[in-house]
Amino acid sequence: MKEKTNGKSKIKDKKNEILLRRKNKIIVKSGNELASKSGYIATIMRNIESLGFTFSEELIDALNTLSKGSLNNFYLELVPILKNMVGADVVYKPMYPNFPDSVMKADKAELYLNSIIHYLTYGTVYPAQDKEERLPLFERTDARVIGLGTDDDLKEIFYNLCNSMTSISDTDKDDIKYIFSNMHYDFPEEIPLKENAALIGKIYLESYPLAKASDIQKYFKTATDVLRLITAMSDGDISLAQNSRFRSFKRSERRLLLELLENCTDIEKDMLRYKNRWIRVGERLHPGEYSKGRYGRAITAFDKLRNDVKINTFESRVISAVNNEDYKSAIILLKTRPGEFARKLDWILRITNDKDYVIGAFADVAYNVSSTVLLQVKEHFKYRNSSADIRVFFPKGSLARCHSIQNMLPDIEEKYCDAVVKICEDALIKIYEKRDSLGKVYLPETFKSYVVPFSQRSASKALKTIVRGSKLSIDSDTKVLRGFIWWTNYYNHIANFEHIVDIDLSAAIFDDNWQFMEHVSYTRLRSEKLNVCHSGDITNGGPVDGEGVSEFLDVDIEAVVKNGGRYVVYQVYSYSYQQFSELTHVMFGWMGRQDFASGEIYEPKTVFQKFDLTSQSVVCIPVIFDCVERSIIWCDMNLSLNSSMNHNGGNNLESNLSGVAAVCYSMVNMKKPNLYDLIELHIRARGERTYNKEEADVIFDIDDGTTPFDTEVFMGEFL
Repeated sequence: MKEKTNGKSKIKDKKNEILLRRKNKIIVKSGNELASKSGYIATIMRNIESLGFTFSEELIDALNTLSKGSLNNFYLELVPILKNMVGADVVYKPMYPNFPDSVMKADKAELYLNSIIHYLTYGTVYPAQDKEERLPLFERTDARVIGLGTDDDLKEIFYNLCNSMTSISDTDKDDIKYIFSNMHYDFPEEIPLKENAALIGKIYLESYPLAKASDIQKYFKTATDVLRLITAMSDGDISLAQNSRFRSFKRSERRLLLELLENCTDIEKDMLRYKNRWIRVGERLHPGEYSKGRYGRAITAFDKLRNDVKINTFESRVISAVNNEDYKSAIILLKTRPGEFARKLDWILRITNDKDYVIGAFADVAYNVSSTVLLQVKEHFKYRNSSADIRVFFPKGSLARCHSIQNMLPDIEEKYCDAVVKICEDALIKIYEKRDSLGKVYLPETFKSYVVPFSQRSASKALKTIVRGSKLSIDSDTKVLRGFIWWTNYYNHIANFEHIVDIDLSAAIFDDNWQFMEHVSYTRLRSEKLNVCHSGDITNGGPVDGEGVSEFLDVDIEAVVKNGGRYVVYQVYSYSYQQFSELTHVMFGWMGRQDFASGEIYEPKTVFQKFDLTSQSVVCIPVIFDCVERSIIWCDMNLSLNSSMNHNGGNNLESNLSGVAAVCYSMVNMKKPNLYDLIELHIRARGERTYNKEEADVIFDIDDGTTPFDTEVFMGEFL
């Protein structure tokens, strides 16, 4: 069930790959066999146990109905998917095969000479070192239980993603497209998020080239909606945060897009928001070639934009009222657009003296604000006057970056902040009351550590889907954190040339106050004091269709804490300056190990997280480990290049240290709505809290029922 492509296994059964990745389930069509196959099934289970998986009782029962031939096919289908999920579908070839002992015990001069020889031979010569026999893996790990799936599980995934109230990742988009193309489910009548509507419109038009504008008009109600569709059809940034190059459109496509635009409301004012882009769109749609009798409003709007005809907008009227200190008129205007009112609420409260009037006006329309905005406004005002010295922002767009600035906002009286929080909570409960009853709900305190998935557009494809800023506990038995990267070179088909790729794995250690302590990277392979160790710098990924190469980096949690450290920040650098999105193969992951020496360097059953690096960046900060609290803080962030890097030896940890500290400090200290508070609001609105899991109708738990990793459920059903 797999074929060899560019050195990695290519998964053919996408349907089961989606189910295994998202729900730990697999579809098995029951057979008619009556004889027990317990021996065959036990053998399969023993084999996949090494990858960290096992079967549920329900799945075992279904497998028992299959013939031996069908069981063989099932196994051949399953294993490539599981290997791909944990990164076991490649060969791990570190510089020192007896890592970490061979690095920790080697003379510094020996390590230095080995590196020089490797560099001088363009990364082709490794230290002459035979691999020694390693002790078996002693530790026991909890296996991920694979359950029996159905097509209804796929349907649930599909509709949850389509109904998401927040932006979705590239992986989510691929899953929607695959399920629609192969399962032929109808798209929902309404798509809550405009970005998703653009994506779905594109998928629909690709599937039905003869579609009419009326088939999808329900998803496109404003000119900006249509601009997102045009951008999606051009494979651009549908968040509209970045400029995109618009492709040429066939005449039938131009007519359809102009008709969609013609049927939208107030298009002139809306098109002015993205004036320059619409002018460029006009060069692709050629509206002047068509009849004004059919597309008159659209043609007029394009003419006004090109000729700079003044268009009075909603925003300009609000600003004019504020500039004239006519705050009541500004608020009356804002009440007509509750979402804008919510976003400008902090600003309005700061500039007006009649705060009671503002609060009352917002209370009148809060119910008409989207639940996602209400949740964020509630959280903002909950911590509005906290002592935090920074404000953290995640700019809209496809790149996973965050920015922090000094918190210079003047305080707003606590009673008004409390009033806004109460208004938002009441409005959310009113919204959630209209949804189906949840019955009795089990909700553990651990869900407070997981951030609500407001934006997943730049999330990486991972073994576990985690929202940035979420905190996961490190198992009490884990003594060692072992990060790993794997990559190959890549082939430039245009230049007909294979490019050498040099990827570096590094870690920086900070104390409780984010003061830098030490680092381990290709320039410093070990820290005896903190017992942190790197497996050796490899500068050549090898043939794109070869086995690839890898680097590992071990962290001793107890040694870090004992010597005053707290935060360990893993980083991945493209030293050869290719963006990760350009590369054929590059991935990062980490394992939790109980011992440095037992087991192979890479043991798939100990892999906690693995994901492909695909961002348009050359620096990635995947994760922060809080060794004091024994928690994992999920980052999946990119870093802007430091302009001074050439004075520090290139794209490496030393060149970017200040930026790394700033990003990580921001991630650790940001305040975002958590899943516990979100679900608790739903319980207040449409359920009953129970602390007995056995009697619960709906279960939220880390390993049972709905988990924090089922992000599509929260984006679709709970936001």
